[in-house]
Amino acid sequence: MAAINRKLIRKRIHERIRKKVHGTPARPRLAVCFTNRRVYAQIIDDVAGRTLASASTMEKDLLSDKANCVTAAKVGEAIADRALKSSIETVVFDRGGHQFHGKVKALADAARSKGLKF
Repeated sequence: MAAINRKLIRKRIHERIRKKVHGTPARPRLAVCFTNRRVYAQIIDDVAGRTLASASTMEKDLLSDKANCVTAAKVGEAIADRALKSSIETVVFDRGGHQFHGKVKALADAARSKGLKF
């Protein structure tokens, strides 16, 4: 019996989501990515193939060694601030194949509380 490969399952889910979720200049895509130590968020215009804004725990003011709900919320607030400075008010949320729970939900709620609309 084969072992369950969770990364492969998440990748398949993410590919299925990406068939439906596209970022446009009017409504770009907010993509989230997590590792065990880092939290990343990008606002992407898929038509032009450009990243419009980004935030991660690799930056000095957001630096952290753990990817948890607290750091995800800080990244969500930072990405919302940067999006609003770039006059981006509405985005399409791409959860990256992860469940909308825990870190993903914390990031989304923090971005919404700062004024970003999904």
